[in-house]
Amino acid sequence: GQSSGAPPRMESGSVEGPPESQEICSMTEGHGAKNSPIPPQWGTQHRPSGGTGPWLFCLPPWSLSDDTPPPPAPFTHRIVQLRTGDFRDTFSINTKDMLGGGKFGEVRVCTVKETGLKLAVKIIKKQGPKDREMAEVEIDVMNQLNHQHLIQLYDAIETPREIMLFMEFVEGGELFERIIDEDYRLTEVDCMVFVHQICDGILFMHRMRVLHLDLKPENILCVTAKGHMVKIIDFGLARRYNPREKLKVNFGTPEFLSPEVVSYEQVSYSTDMWSMGVITYMLLSGLSPFLGDNDTETLNNVLAASWYFDEEAFEGISDEAKDFVSNLIIKEKSGRMSAAQCLQHPWLNNLAEKAKRVNRRLKSQVLLRKYVMRRRWKKNFIGVCAANRFKKITSSGSLTALGV
Repeated sequence: GQSSGAPPRMESGSVEGPPESQEICSMTEGHGAKNSPIPPQWGTQHRPSGGTGPWLFCLPPWSLSDDTPPPPAPFTHRIVQLRTGDFRDTFSINTKDMLGGGKFGEVRVCTVKETGLKLAVKIIKKQGPKDREMAEVEIDVMNQLNHQHLIQLYDAIETPREIMLFMEFVEGGELFERIIDEDYRLTEVDCMVFVHQICDGILFMHRMRVLHLDLKPENILCVTAKGHMVKIIDFGLARRYNPREKLKVNFGTPEFLSPEVVSYEQVSYSTDMWSMGVITYMLLSGLSPFLGDNDTETLNNVLAASWYFDEEAFEGISDEAKDFVSNLIIKEKSGRMSAAQCLQHPWLNNLAEKAKRVNRRLKSQVLLRKYVMRRRWKKNFIGVCAANRFKKITSSGSLTALGV
């Protein structure tokens, strides 16, 4: 509901990461005194052997590639309510610096006047009551997600014409944009580090009974321009999930949709895991496994779960990586790994040891560069069944031709 301008309250404490989140343990002792708290962005300390062994310093996966830790979270997790008021009392929006946009509106840079804290603001144009309803769902979802790999919500203000969601700003840009830089050397270990973090974020979402339902490269951002820590963004299509209730959706980006979304069947946690498999496939190979010449072809490819490991693109990629992907891009939902199972998969473990011997630069960088360039020209945010673009899926499961 609405409040009369009251600021959002901050939640005391923080939610710990799930136990399945693997960290890289160093046998180095003496990182701080026994009772000294280790900042979470640096790692954690623990003592094996029932508390009698040496203190071990455990590094998060991104630290394998980074010399310095990322900055700490800019603010404590907040429980936000949509409130009315003049945003100019609290925030200053940069009208020249646009971070992105789409059918919903636009995303810009802004600052908190009192503290100078830099934020991103998602400005949603109100065209009907449904826009407010969707914004409230997004706020409700983000209120549940106190995790280092999930973007955080700061405030939400409703004006007569717009709804503004003020959230954490990260400066590193899209993951794919970052790794196609000619000066960046992408290795399979880098892919492991990125995928580990994304799965960690997904696991937390799923434990909070939230489905993202729009996982794709554009929604994975780097925290800094040089570091390897990433965050999942954009919960505009996310939904609270009750396994006892049937949930169907008809939106998303064709390349990353699961077969059950295309055929308008019940979605579940495994729907996000299909998308995770597609993202991993792309990181490793630079190819989009289901992308066709048009949306119809793409959706038919998804519906048939028609894909393979391109021999040339996957040359030199480990069998563990291929096994990881093969256990996610599976048509039958029940056959896909969960986020917890992903984090326990051999490919995402023993990263410190792998980092010492896996340093081959991946071919995927060149192909990803072509993919990103093509995507820049063709901003494809078309949802399934949106605005009469797609005809109804037949009862046999095949997709009829687009009505153009």
